[in-house]
Amino acid sequence: MANFEVLRKNIKNHLAHCLKSSDVSEFHKKCVTVCGNEIERKSGVDQALRDTLLSVLSENLTETVGALESYVTLTIELCRTDLASPSMPVMLLSDMFDAMTLDKCEQLFTYVENNVTVWKEDLFFNSCKNHLLRMCNDLLRRLSRSQQTVFCGRILLFLAKFFPFSERSGVNIVSEFNVDNYTEFGNDKAANNESEPMEVESKEDNKIQIDYNLYRKFWALQDFFRNPNQCYNKVHWKVFSAHAGNVLSAFSSFKLEEQRTSLISSAIGDGTTEGAHKEIPYFAKYLTNQKLLELQLSDSNFRRYVLLQFLILFQYLNSTVKFKAETHELKPDQVEWVKSTTDQVYALLVETPPDGSAFAEVVKNILKREEHWNSWKNEGCPEFKRPAPETADGDEPKRPKRLRRRIGDVVRDAQAAGKFCMGNPELTKLWNLCPNNLEACKSKERDFLPSLETYFEEAIMQLDPAAMVEDEYKKVNDGNFGWRALRLLARRSPHFFVHGNCPISKLPEYLELMIKKIAKDRPQAQSDVKQETEETTPPESNDQEFNEDVLKQESETVDTENTDNKVRKLNPVSVEMIEKLSEVLKEDWEKLAAKLGYNSGEIEFFQGKPTRYEQCKTMLQIWSEADEDASVENLAYILEGLEFDKAVAVLKPKSD
Repeated sequence: MANFEVLRKNIKNHLAHCLKSSDVSEFHKKCVTVCGNEIERKSGVDQALRDTLLSVLSENLTETVGALESYVTLTIELCRTDLASPSMPVMLLSDMFDAMTLDKCEQLFTYVENNVTVWKEDLFFNSCKNHLLRMCNDLLRRLSRSQQTVFCGRILLFLAKFFPFSERSGVNIVSEFNVDNYTEFGNDKAANNESEPMEVESKEDNKIQIDYNLYRKFWALQDFFRNPNQCYNKVHWKVFSAHAGNVLSAFSSFKLEEQRTSLISSAIGDGTTEGAHKEIPYFAKYLTNQKLLELQLSDSNFRRYVLLQFLILFQYLNSTVKFKAETHELKPDQVEWVKSTTDQVYALLVETPPDGSAFAEVVKNILKREEHWNSWKNEGCPEFKRPAPETADGDEPKRPKRLRRRIGDVVRDAQAAGKFCMGNPELTKLWNLCPNNLEACKSKERDFLPSLETYFEEAIMQLDPAAMVEDEYKKVNDGNFGWRALRLLARRSPHFFVHGNCPISKLPEYLELMIKKIAKDRPQAQSDVKQETEETTPPESNDQEFNEDVLKQESETVDTENTDNKVRKLNPVSVEMIEKLSEVLKEDWEKLAAKLGYNSGEIEFFQGKPTRYEQCKTMLQIWSEADEDASVENLAYILEGLEFDKAVAVLKPKSD
């Protein structure tokens, strides 16, 4: 240790003279004279460089960064003469950034950007890449994404230039989303009480109202933009499609004009239209005050940002991503809706000045390029290589044999992605059809049991004396039919398990008895008995004869009358009524949600709202908009069954 301290002090003194004279060759001679061991000499120079940096920082911390840049340049020359470790320039830069303000850091980072070719040299790349990545990440953690947006972008562009395309550390391999980017907007009560609906004149002199309802739907879309996987849920999809339709309809109704856009831009820029377009400011995140929505709708840049978010979301929903879950797939009607809405968004981009057509073409090219990057990630991010040259004979060179992955690595990667690897493609596909095999077995598609009416339909017809079927040809005498009938009765019929001490007789006789009971339970049989009781027929008439045309006409008349009464009597649930019901039912709204047919996953979505009042209100709003049977009468009937008397009292004046 004593020898190293002496070595460090001597090298530090020589380094101070080298800083003044900038003579690297003289410094090299003195260092070789002081220490002949290369390893010890390099360690001493590294330590002397970091010690000298403290004095350089104290002298130039309040001045320009020129002296610091010169110091790093000298360190690079020392590395090339094999006097210092190749990682020292970046380590010194990291120490400088830690000791400087953000304004000085932004000035010094220009030096880092200009020397990207130096860091990519073989001498520095392997030794400096991890230190450079750590240094840039430390800077990004200190910066504000909304205030120092340009500086953050410069850092990310530098990393993209420095690392090769195949570097996996800079790629979002598993396709994760920044779910922490949450957009907050105003409280509904405050908005309803303090602000009044505003009217905006469109090009056709039509007025659209910018009320709280449009404001809430507009900013609620940001939650789907930050996490597009919500759209694969049925309830979330209904909310998203309804909100998106309303917002795009508002954009279509309120079209921008070139003159208006030029006036707004000239107020921001230098007073001329051409200069204004060049100096349009960039906003990292817009304000979400309701009073600003009218001005934001008049801003062409704001509208383009929102429409571009729609296109990015639609591209993700339709694209094939390697790490998507098996259930993340759109239904055919959803695919058709996305296609039509995409055309509508592109039409709005073309109509948005200035240069709407050119901007829409640029967006199409960018999204097409993103499809290539997505395919590259799905293939495992293979390294970009130049094509191999052809041989002299014109034949392509033989490709090296590809090594097979170990089965342990394949199973581990599959488990990390939540999938099964069975060793066989068909078995793997079968086991990954559903994440939960027990739930897949319980699905309705796996229920192959027929209904009692369908299975015994022919046997019931044969029991009718009018059919005149002989006993030996009846289905009940078929052994195969009887064995299946017993299994079906045990699963479906309430008459199978009865209390009694006497054993059953022969199987055909028992089946005839059960079939007669099933025939009595059929709705058609009950209606026939009722009709026979009400009608008076002559003794010689046959009970099986009836006029099908008359019955059909009567049933159609009754159905028409019922439908007319339903259309005439049913009343929609108003917004005021939903607010009153939400206040009354906020403690017991989960029972009502289960009664309305919502499952546990959909109820969890409603529970994500901050208060129980908003949870109940959101549930009732979605039900009233999406359910075809949503009416005051049906809701009052359900609330009476749940014994919610206070809620029924709210609906009673309207329902009466």
